[in-house]
Amino acid sequence: MRSIGLFTSLCLGASLISLAACQPAPEATQTQTAPSPAPSVQEVLTPTPVNVSQERPKAMVAAANPLAVEAGLKALRDGGDVVDAAIAIQAVLGLVEPQSSGIGGGAFMLRYDAKAQTITVYDGRETAPSAVDETLFLSESDQPLDFLTAWTSGRAVGVPGVIAMLAIAHDDHGKLDWASDFSSAISLANHGFPVAKRLHDVSEQVMAYSPLDERPATASYFYDDQGRPWPIGHVLTNTAYAQTLSLIAADWRNFYEGPIALGIVEATRAEPLPGAITMEDLASYTPVKREALCVPYRSYQVCGAPPPASGGVAVGQIMGMLNHFDMQALGPTRDGWHVFIDANRLAYADRDQYVGDPDFVDVPIEGLLDSDYLASRAALITMDQALVRALPGEPPRAETMGIDASNDAPGTSHFVIRDNDGNVLSMTTTVESPFGSQRMTHGFLLNNQLTDFARAPRDEEGRLMANAPAAGKRPRSSMSPTIVLDQDNNFVLATGSPGGNSIIGYTVKSLVAMLDWGMTPGEAAAMPNVVARGEITRMEEGFDPDIQQDLRAQGHRIEGGRGEVSGIHIIRALPDGGSEGAADPRRDGQARHP
Repeated sequence: MRSIGLFTSLCLGASLISLAACQPAPEATQTQTAPSPAPSVQEVLTPTPVNVSQERPKAMVAAANPLAVEAGLKALRDGGDVVDAAIAIQAVLGLVEPQSSGIGGGAFMLRYDAKAQTITVYDGRETAPSAVDETLFLSESDQPLDFLTAWTSGRAVGVPGVIAMLAIAHDDHGKLDWASDFSSAISLANHGFPVAKRLHDVSEQVMAYSPLDERPATASYFYDDQGRPWPIGHVLTNTAYAQTLSLIAADWRNFYEGPIALGIVEATRAEPLPGAITMEDLASYTPVKREALCVPYRSYQVCGAPPPASGGVAVGQIMGMLNHFDMQALGPTRDGWHVFIDANRLAYADRDQYVGDPDFVDVPIEGLLDSDYLASRAALITMDQALVRALPGEPPRAETMGIDASNDAPGTSHFVIRDNDGNVLSMTTTVESPFGSQRMTHGFLLNNQLTDFARAPRDEEGRLMANAPAAGKRPRSSMSPTIVLDQDNNFVLATGSPGGNSIIGYTVKSLVAMLDWGMTPGEAAAMPNVVARGEITRMEEGFDPDIQQDLRAQGHRIEGGRGEVSGIHIIRALPDGGSEGAADPRRDGQARHP
């Protein structure tokens, strides 16, 4: 198997023939068909029989809400790049799915350039304010704050990064005017949009364990005057959000300076537990362009985002270990799931110990993905018995750090895009917990992303954790936007999911299902989820009970019947050059062609 460098431009030793050059000429009917008028909101929301598209056009969008999908498709119909479509999708998601992502949060984005056959990673992860130190989430008695207290505190809010990230990506690749990319969201915010099922359901769930009593402005937007979530289909408007987007459309820096920035500072500094974001923190935020982290798997290259995203490392480690097993022959049986589970457990253990912001800690990426090291980790997996404990290993060139097993909350969204030129984008975007910090300003919610840091910064031996808080530091993320290429750097598929630290397991499930088990994107997304971190493996309701019992007999500690609510969205290339895709049936999304 051909070896691929960890940080690669994806052109080393590969054919430079572009993907577009390999496609058959479009049929005459495709070039002669007049563009159809944009559908109405009701037409967009009319459910289709299934969330899987089997048609043959190349361009496609798969995202968590039909209105966001339509905004992205409109950008593609107008001749936009996948980045233009991403801006349109994110702006609408922040309106119709604000519990999951928005302009007050951050993201990681992979863009595959079909002509150059390269992948670029855009890091829009939030940063800690300049006044933060490792005691960020310690109480006056030096004890870690409980999560619920930390979640809605001002201390939890990081400097938002998604707008700046999208702006630099647009500078690199945008074909449409920056302002036009926000037109769909501005129109929906002004004229109204129907409340989707997931927004209603999450609003109801949040009230059970974190009521918005201390956030009356937020509560009055998401709930009626009786404190009940708006019913599904209720039409909401958000003129404040429309005004904010209009200012951003005029100049993206208006988000980081002036009235919007002042509103962020004021909302963050409100009680309880005020945060420390300043106008200077906002004005100095800088997104980062990084090289993709790619690992070989069978005849493929699996590419993801490097740290501070942990997904690229963890997904790469799992796939690297699975390379030592015939997963196709094992199939989704007891033995196949046994290997899947223990490989996940080993990768999570390494991730918890070693991954943090590479500007602050020496993350041993090369060692963690070293082929010999992964072979040694795979050798720990035996076919007759589960690992008693999955402990972190000792990869080459690694420093010993404290083990941080913090959970990051599942308030996130993922979408994938392919345009008519064959360019592909995979983006995971988040405000962290449901409704972020619950602090709202100028029509949007602020993240609680800093709770992804270790709330206890040192272990029992006093060793600083790789993911301890620090000024200007990006918290470790589980986000795993993924693009798979073949050995000639042609696009194969794009996938990813929300779900907190479960994202890694969800994403790997979709990869194994399609690359090894021959499933379609729809089958891969719908298959019950299995998340194995630490000593407990959680299995979604619907997983085969006989296989569960067999796994328990091997020594696996299984929690069945879990509600593992992923949000996987997938696009896969077809042999004729077209695309097929799927939207996770657990959410409100669609996979559609223009």
